[in-house]
Amino acid sequence: MKRTHHCGELRGTHIGQKVSLCGWVHVRRDHGGIIFIDLRDREGVTQVVFDPQHNKASWELAQSLRSEFVIALDGAVRNRPDGTKNPKLPTGEIEVLVHTLEILNPSDTPPFQIDESGGAQAGEDLRLQYRYLDLRRPAMAKNMRLRHQVAKAVRDYFDDHGFLEIETPILFKSTPEGAREYLVPSRVNPGKFYALPQSPQQFKQMLMVAGMERYFQLAKCFRDEDLRSDRQPEFTQIDVEMSFLTREDMYALIEGLLAHVWQVARGEKLKTPFPRMPFIEAMERFGSDKPDTRFGIELVDLTKDFAQSKFKVFRGAVDSGGVVKAINAKGLASATQGQIDALTETAKSFGAKGLAFIKAEGGQWKSPIVKFFSDAEKKTLAEKLKIEEGDLILFGADKREIVWEVLGRIRLAVADMLKKEGKLDVRDDQWNFLWVVDFPLITFDQEANHYVASHHPFTAPVAEDIPLLDTEPTKVRGQHYDIVLNGVELGGGSIRIHQPDLQKKVFEQVLKIPPDIAESRFGYMLQAFRYGAPPHGGIALGFDRLVAILCGAGNIRDVIAFPKTAKAVDLMTNSPSEVEPKQLRDLHIKVEAES
Repeated sequence: MKRTHHCGELRGTHIGQKVSLCGWVHVRRDHGGIIFIDLRDREGVTQVVFDPQHNKASWELAQSLRSEFVIALDGAVRNRPDGTKNPKLPTGEIEVLVHTLEILNPSDTPPFQIDESGGAQAGEDLRLQYRYLDLRRPAMAKNMRLRHQVAKAVRDYFDDHGFLEIETPILFKSTPEGAREYLVPSRVNPGKFYALPQSPQQFKQMLMVAGMERYFQLAKCFRDEDLRSDRQPEFTQIDVEMSFLTREDMYALIEGLLAHVWQVARGEKLKTPFPRMPFIEAMERFGSDKPDTRFGIELVDLTKDFAQSKFKVFRGAVDSGGVVKAINAKGLASATQGQIDALTETAKSFGAKGLAFIKAEGGQWKSPIVKFFSDAEKKTLAEKLKIEEGDLILFGADKREIVWEVLGRIRLAVADMLKKEGKLDVRDDQWNFLWVVDFPLITFDQEANHYVASHHPFTAPVAEDIPLLDTEPTKVRGQHYDIVLNGVELGGGSIRIHQPDLQKKVFEQVLKIPPDIAESRFGYMLQAFRYGAPPHGGIALGFDRLVAILCGAGNIRDVIAFPKTAKAVDLMTNSPSEVEPKQLRDLHIKVEAES
């Protein structure tokens, strides 16, 4: 069973050599009594030939071979006959004439073909149920290889920059002010629970207090939240923390990391430094704190222009303290009523009451709202939005935050429509990186009727804004930063509060966390800060999301070996599952049936 080469390794230079190969039967073909097998392993495919005139015993055994049988063979490398070479295959110049064959294991008929067409035809649930077969497909194997290469590149980069890779605990304590957690009951401490960490945030800050200075980890994190294509209940992040730094140091560090990763994974050179944009500018221009800047279609503010308008919807929004904004989807006046209705439903799903529009076609503006506009308002619209024949204008009029959200989503939707019609050139391999900075430190939660941390309560305020904590906390900017790529948030972080008095003030006076609760959740941090905590900051990048982008995968499940479904279920192992009553008794847990 000792093999001399992998199946993707043999070339014309190996002709005449005796080789031993192992792998899976990818495809079998019978041609005039001669059997051809495409033998596949992790590294590629080699064509092998069974000729009865060369070795009848191996040829007879080969007649039983079927897709996904595991075999080992010895043979000689030879040139493929003229007209049969495959230039699309790295090994397409040669084939192996088999001397001996051993069937290591037969295989049942797979539920789908182990190739790209089979993966495309099989539903995702079926692929996840038979994930061990899905991972045999060359595209999935390529994703796993690239994931390894990126992980190695990350480790090499941070090692070269003096960082220590340190593992932090998986069993942590509950911090319910964040996302919903997975709880783990403690058998030896009845009635008490661990929580699986949403991030190593508090531990990595303790490592800075401990003098480690530069820490990183490819950290497993867990969040019990509703899933989307870019989320999983357990995920991996590139977790970083360092001492004695400024925001500029962090920007340079991460730009260097991403440039290194892109060079390793794609052989491409990134242009650095990346541009930066304040949070408020991103929201005003793009309606998103993670804007896709590969195309325009920016939000245009019309609030002052419609402050005295006779159109009640716009005037009412302004009078109530809201805003009026619009976008120009150039060339989309051809949108069907069905497409307009779909955009309207999108707008409503994000808080709008409806979606006003104007179609510029046939030399006129077509819309039920145009009749309410004055000539001056029409002129302003034409000038500010640069309206031309064939344009579609879409409006938002409501509270500022609602208009941001609605038009930000509509902007992405019309961009997709324009791309499908060939009217917008947006390439997937166009890398528009962006730092979004100067987020608000504190926001007011209308439902909860109190202030909450925009990022997390450990983020340091911008120094000159600290006095505003006592008077206008929502105007305080945080030293928070997000790294964005083509409308996707790759990660975020901040400079941390390292002064115990300031941290205590944010907990108790600004966020109104009662002193006893603050002490129970964060007391050890406040205590640690009294023992000479250095200035420090960090960031966390979504590793799965990063690899998906590098692979061109539309779903992070395609770059995770054993992912969960959108319902947080592992279809291969059928988990989560029920447990034995004795296990529950040992954990002092009683499960009640749903009423």
